[in-house]
Order: sequence, then C-alpha cells, then structure tokens
Amino acid sequence: MTDRLLKIAETKRAKVKAGVARRRAKEKRFRFYGVASISMAFAFLIVLMTTIVSDGYTAFYTTEIKLTVDLSESALGIDGQDINKKTLMNASFRKVVRKAILQEIPVDGRKNKRALYSFLSNGAEYDLRDRVIADPSLIGQKLEYWAQAGDNFNQYNKGNIKASTPEDGRQFKNQQIEWYDELKREGNVRTVFNKNFFTNGDSRDAELAGIWGATVGSFYTLLVTLALSFPIGISAAIYLEEFAPRNRATELIEININNLAAVPSIVFGLLGLAVFLNVADLPRSAPVVGGLVLTLMTLPTIIISSRAAIKAVPPSVRDAALGVGASKMQMVMHHVLPLAMPGMLTGTIIGMAQALGETAPLLMIGMVAFIVEVPSGPLDAATALPVQIYLWAENPEKGFVENTSGAIMVLLAFLAFMNACAVIMRKRLERRW
Repeated sequence: MTDRLLKIAETKRAKVKAGVARRRAKEKRFRFYGVASISMAFAFLIVLMTTIVSDGYTAFYTTEIKLTVDLSESALGIDGQDINKKTLMNASFRKVVRKAILQEIPVDGRKNKRALYSFLSNGAEYDLRDRVIADPSLIGQKLEYWAQAGDNFNQYNKGNIKASTPEDGRQFKNQQIEWYDELKREGNVRTVFNKNFFTNGDSRDAELAGIWGATVGSFYTLLVTLALSFPIGISAAIYLEEFAPRNRATELIEININNLAAVPSIVFGLLGLAVFLNVADLPRSAPVVGGLVLTLMTLPTIIISSRAAIKAVPPSVRDAALGVGASKMQMVMHHVLPLAMPGMLTGTIIGMAQALGETAPLLMIGMVAFIVEVPSGPLDAATALPVQIYLWAENPEKGFVENTSGAIMVLLAFLAFMNACAVIMRKRLERRW
C-alpha cells in the first residue's frame, strides 16, 4: 500500500514538474516573441530614419559661386536715370550676373552659354537686386558676390549627381563638369548653410524652395485648432462626466464620440469641404478652414482623454468638497478640474501632434495649392508642412527629393518635441493617489 502511494505521489510530482517545465517554456517563447517583435520594429524604425536622414541632410546646406559683378550704371542699363527703387527694380541684373559668369568661364555659342547660365539659380539676380536696393551706394562698384548655384550644379557639388553615371542618364553633362572643376580649382565654389530652406516659401526652383511658408500655415492652422478644440473638448468632457444624466441619449453621445475617434481623417475633410466651403463660403485654402476641420478631428481625442483624467480623480475629493458646503459647480471647477488638468493637457498635446501630421483633410479643403508668399494671417491662402511634403514628393528633381526628406526631418522633430512635452508634463504634474 505504501509503495503504491509513493508511486502515485511520484507520478503526480513528475506531472507537476512537466507542467511547470511546459509553462516555463511557454513563458520563454512568449518573452522571445515579444523581444523579437520589439527588435524588428526597432530595426524597421532605424532603417526608416536612416533613409530619411541620408536623403534629407543635404537639404540643410547649399552651394554658392563667387562672381565679380559690374554694378556700373551702363552695365545695369540705367544711364542718366534717377537712382531710386523703381529704377533699380527694372535694371538688368540678369545681364550683370550672366556677364560675370562668362568672365569666369568664357564660352561661345548659344547652347554652351545656356548650359553655363544654368550654373546660376534664377534667384541670383533677384538677390543681387535686393542687395543693391538696400544699399544704393554699391552702384558704380565692382562687387565680389557669392551667387546661389542652380539645382544641377548644387546637386553635383553635394554628390547627389555622380560623374560615374553615363552622360545620357544625368542632366549635368561632361562639359559642365569640366567647367565646375575649373571653378572649384580657382576657389570660386563654396558650401554654406541653406538659409533659404528655413526662410523661404515654396518655389519652382528646388534650391530656392523653403518650408517657412508651410510652417507659418501650420502654425495658424494649429492655433485655430487649439483655440476651438481645447475649450470645447474640456467643456464636453466635464459635462458628460459630472453633469449629464445617465440615460440613452447620453450613452448614444458617448458611443458616437468613441466612434468618431476611429473615423478616417479624410471624412472630416469631406465634411469641411461640404460645410465650411460650399455652405458657409469660407475662403478656400485658408488656415482658418483647416483649423475648423482639424478641430472636428481632434475633439474626440481630447474629450476621451479628458474624461479619463476626470475619472482618475478620487471620489473622496468630490465628497470632501461637497461636505464642506461647496456647490457641484464649485466642486468641479475648484477641485476636480485642477487635479485632472495635467491629463487633459497631455491629451490635448497628443491630439495637436496628431493634427500637425495630418494631410488628407487639408487636401480636401484646398490647402494643396502652390503658395509662394508667406501667409500673414489665418485668412490668407496657405499650405501646411505635411501638405508641402506631399507636393514636393511629386517632383522628380533631385533637389525636391532632398527637400522632401529634409522637411520630413523637421516635421518629425516637431512631433517628437510635442510628444516629449506631453510626457514631461504628465510626469511633473500628475499626482499619485
């Protein structure tokens, strides 16, 4: 009998050990799958960031060519005229810069001259003109002037156009490479920080295109979004959580809010197109319309996060406030809301970061237009940074390829900053109960 019991006990111990071994093996496999998934996601992220940075870092510097420009009145074609802004606006600065590049690389023939003139950006003459208008005392002098290089020259200098590529497969031809080498030997080529990328609006020329106009457009759009979505979202969350009666109507509202958070963003764009443009007749491509559309898209996120923050406040806080004679409104405004505000702000920042990266709803309301001028207010025609990236991505020129990746890097930096602010704010302001 004793031997039988010992055998039974031994069998049970063996089964228990086998079960423990299987459970531990499952836990090891689960941990392995988790680590493998995280590693794979991290690897994909590294590949993505490496691709973006490798393609986009060259957008932050550009190429200039040193010229000696003749700013005499005869060269400018303003002999005997009064020197004023109107006269200088009509002066022949294009001839001046082209004559200067011909002095550096003397060539004959219309085809060769056209190829040489492409070394200079279309904006070089206007930059020189603005400099002379700002300082008319330069007229009559011979000035050393660093001119903005054209896109193909710029891309070759950066290494984005390879001399090893067959001539038929590149726009920078062998003759132009020889001219480039001559300018380089004489020290007439330099690489400088590309301020145009951060100070200009959009342009047909890649070397002159910048993100400032789109950045200002995004700022006005987010300003309108924040001004509308934050107070409306907070008010809706307070009402639903503290004052709304628990009935079918309230449940229906809550369900719809949760469903709206999962609606594709382009649907909000269609709604904005139908209501704000076609019915309300608001200005097309204006940040105010973009802000209204993004407000509709951001409200569910703010309401849901704000309700969660209000729920996190312990009931004892409410009971204590009511117990000392506070009204329900005073209890909410003076006790619950201040304690829930860190979570509300975190949700608002995350919602704004989501709005900053949206493109589809802005495309539907016309913020995809080619806008050169920087908007001066929320009613001016503008585009946004994600839309600018979309527009540049459609251009096959190498200059726009690097501009696209450079703008993505700037946008990712903004998004990372906003999410970091949300994390820091929550860590510093949240209370442990």
